[in-house]
Amino acid sequence: MNGVLVVDKPSGPTSHDVVARVRRALKTRRVGHTGTLDPLATGVLPLVLGSATRLAQFLSSDDKAYLADVRFGFSTTSYDVLGSPTGGAAPDGAFPSTPFGANTSSRIPSGSSKKIPPEGAPSACGTMPLW
Repeated sequence: MNGVLVVDKPSGPTSHDVVARVRRALKTRRVGHTGTLDPLATGVLPLVLGSATRLAQFLSSDDKAYLADVRFGFSTTSYDVLGSPTGGAAPDGAFPSTPFGANTSSRIPSGSSKKIPPEGAPSACGTMPLW
């Protein structure tokens, strides 16, 4: 079987888990994905099958867009929904009722910043893991 299979990935499995499941279901080894989605992320995960795996490099180079729910003023130990609260607004607090737009744009951070991985993240500094 050759082609592109578009998967709506749910939260939970990794992109590799989805590839492994498709490999088992279709009884083929030649299955790849065109970009990794974090386990917590949901959305479109294009898979390439058979000889279409050669297309992966071209599909991966296209622009991508992301939609995220963000709660300002609240943090967790892992910087994601799975971590324990570390302070800030109550986790069950309501989001502001004003949608993002002209009225709130001055309060939305913009520009560049450096991401700092949380303690224990599987990041590497050179060849030395940070954990």
